[in-house]
Amino acid sequence: MTQKHISHPEGLPNCAAGHRARHIHDLRGPAAGGGHLVECACSSTKKHANADTALAAWRRMNKPPRIPRAPALPEVADNVVQFNLSLAEQPAGRRKAAGVAHGSR
Repeated sequence: MTQKHISHPEGLPNCAAGHRARHIHDLRGPAAGGGHLVECACSSTKKHANADTALAAWRRMNKPPRIPRAPALPEVADNVVQFNLSLAEQPAGRRKAAGVAHGSR
């Protein structure tokens, strides 16, 4: 038998579809198509000479999709007082109140 199943005590991460993964070591030489690969029911990695490289390729293939961050909302300033600085005509009541506040007669 030229293939050997390698079991990992911590287990391998499942694929994106949820299938269990298994680590296979093909004992033939690299020129004959041997090496390490990780496979499941729907996908597999290429054969690698190093077991760690095969596992890294599996993790890269099946990493969870990135969730984009929500754009940061602008801060609402609740301590800002805005005065009416328009040059438009003000109502008579406001003109009178504004005149008293500034000390005019």
